[in-house]
Amino acid sequence: MTGAVHRLEIPTPFLVGRVNCYLLTGDPLTLVDTGPNSGTALDTLELSLAEHSVTIEDLELVVLTHQHMDHGGLLEIIGRRSGAEIAAFASLVPWLARYTASATADDNFAQAQMRRHGVPDEIVTVLGLVATAYRGYGSGSDVTRPLAHGEALIMGGRRFTVLHRPGHSPSDLVFFEEQTGLLIGGDHLIGHISSNAIVTRPFGGPVDAPRPRPLMDYVASLQATRAMEISEVLAGHGDPVTDHRALIDERMRLHERRAAKIMGMLSSEPLTAHQLAGRIWGNVAVTQAYLTLSEVLGHIDLLLARDRVVEDDDGPVTRFKAR
Repeated sequence: MTGAVHRLEIPTPFLVGRVNCYLLTGDPLTLVDTGPNSGTALDTLELSLAEHSVTIEDLELVVLTHQHMDHGGLLEIIGRRSGAEIAAFASLVPWLARYTASATADDNFAQAQMRRHGVPDEIVTVLGLVATAYRGYGSGSDVTRPLAHGEALIMGGRRFTVLHRPGHSPSDLVFFEEQTGLLIGGDHLIGHISSNAIVTRPFGGPVDAPRPRPLMDYVASLQATRAMEISEVLAGHGDPVTDHRALIDERMRLHERRAAKIMGMLSSEPLTAHQLAGRIWGNVAVTQAYLTLSEVLGHIDLLLARDRVVEDDDGPVTRFKAR
């Protein structure tokens, strides 16, 4: 039986606000994403499901778009209560199986990156404590259905193609229904905000693993999505996107403007990524040090790829200078 797709708006404790989960009321009865691990989120999810005459125990398939805790924090509770099949990106399976250890390693990697790129130790220490406190909003799970790029997945009686679109996170998946042009997009493309390409520890990598280049991955992912014939993107936050090409073009222009701004700053003197973030965002580069650092490093990577910038990492702190 083919069913409808319903948006469930679940509160989060994060600045991004509510997260969209999607209920597909066909066979198998499917929930895409869960919301964070909090009593408020769980209560809201149960009330939202009840509006469609569904309980958590009725769910047959739970699908995760990516690893961030606002999207998968209730995964363990829902999986345990429902006995549903749990589907997620195959490379994410061991990460979810050892959630606490995985999240700790990710936080340690982030702290090492902050120190390497000029964030003062006292700020790194405070943000590390905050990250530890927030870790409880996430959860792990045993995945019974590992997903690979290009495979078919039936959700709510509808046939979707699984597409890996890394950038915002290494595990981002989107789900495309070719018959209707519908894309369930997670945080890959959001209308009212630009998804941050967060510098994330590679799956299974050590704390001192080489820094990945997520914005480069994200740009490639956006270009692949732009080429698709999509009628509507159901986003992980906010309203659906109805013109994905116009929005992607806008995002590309934003990245070019940001890269040009950073290039202008580096033309006068070498700077660390944290110094650049401070000049762009002021005090936000302290309170949101890792997000702003990821943003700057992403645009630095665009400039490095174009041979416009030189990376000097001989000392304890990396600096960048114009070529």
